[in-house]
Amino acid sequence: MVVVDALSKRFGKLEVLKGVSAAFAPGKVTAVIGPNASGKTTLMKCILGLVVPDTGTVTIDGEPARDNPASRKAVGYMPQEPRFPDNLKVSELFEFVQDLRGERPAGLDELIDYFELRPHLNKPLRVLSGGTKQKTSAVLTFLFHPKVLILDEPSAGLDPVASSRLKDRILRERDLGATVILTSHVMSELEELTDEVLFLLEGTVRYAGTLDAIRAGTGERRLERAIAKLMTGEVRLDDGFRLLMSEPRGEVA
Repeated sequence: MVVVDALSKRFGKLEVLKGVSAAFAPGKVTAVIGPNASGKTTLMKCILGLVVPDTGTVTIDGEPARDNPASRKAVGYMPQEPRFPDNLKVSELFEFVQDLRGERPAGLDELIDYFELRPHLNKPLRVLSGGTKQKTSAVLTFLFHPKVLILDEPSAGLDPVASSRLKDRILRERDLGATVILTSHVMSELEELTDEVLFLLEGTVRYAGTLDAIRAGTGERRLERAIAKLMTGEVRLDDGFRLLMSEPRGEVA
């Protein structure tokens, strides 16, 4: 369980998060969605400990995340654009990360084969394609059997086979009880993976609930059209609850 409570964050004069509170449950995939500049990335980075909120707290399995390396060990993170030391080979990167963690978890060989990385183990990271780097990132994300997965546009750059395998792995980890938090602008991916949605607008939570509720509230079966209506403020999802957007603000990401 990941709980964020009253998170606020300001960068100079720009208030990016305004008292955001949410709970991300184990055994669920929650998609954080919203227009550009809605606060999604800052929220994810606060959970990861990469950004320190001005006010509010983040807890992972009841433990505070701030200044607590032990809590971060429970988190697997897959960024949209992984950055690795260019001089290392893929196999050397895996060794380096395991040495850094002081762990030799079971399952590395299985993950290497699952994501079809064995032909690339002796290649320098600088020569790899974007998709192969993303598969390398996926191996590191799942390697230490994290209880929490934070995935930022996880299928970006992957071919259809690798994307399907990644999504199958995400669902497997969810079914084993992992808490999964992701962002994605690919509607088909959200439909395949997502159990719940957290919708942010201008640094505040405007909706937290299921995709089915969004479809029912908008009268749209296709998720892309349903979320478009949600973003343009054309709908009420329940009595007394209104998503206040007077005009389109950007794409879902």
